[in-house]
Amino acid sequence: QVQLVESGGGLVQAGGSLRLSCTASGRTFSRYGMGWFRQVPGKEREFVAGIMWGRPSTYYTDSVKGRFTISRDNAKNTVYLQMNSLKPEDTAVYYCAASQGSSWSTGAMDYWGKGTLVTVSS
Repeated sequence: QVQLVESGGGLVQAGGSLRLSCTASGRTFSRYGMGWFRQVPGKEREFVAGIMWGRPSTYYTDSVKGRFTISRDNAKNTVYLQMNSLKPEDTAVYYCAASQGSSWSTGAMDYWGKGTLVTVSS
C-alpha cells in the first residue's frame, strides 16, 4: 500500500507561482511512477505531469509545458510540481497519483491522494 498526501495548494494571482508537494508512505516509493492530475467540477480528471521512477523522464500535458516542472526526491518520498506563470484556467483540485506501470491514464494509476485546491485569480 502507498498513501499519498498533497500539500501546497492555495490562492494565487494570475502570473504567480505555487509549488505542490506530495509525500508518500511506504518503502517502495522509488519504484513508482508519480503523476499530477487535476480536476474541475463537471469535467473529467486530466493528466498534468508525470515522472518515471527509473530514469529522469518527465511528461507534461501541452497546456502546462514551459510553465510547470515535476521533480522527485526519492530520499524524502516526495514529488513536487512547481507551477509558474499560473493562469485562471489552471484553477482545479490537483491530485497526486502513483503507478507501477508506464501509462498516465487515470485508470492506470494505482494510488491517489485526496487532492489540494489551487485557485488562480485574474
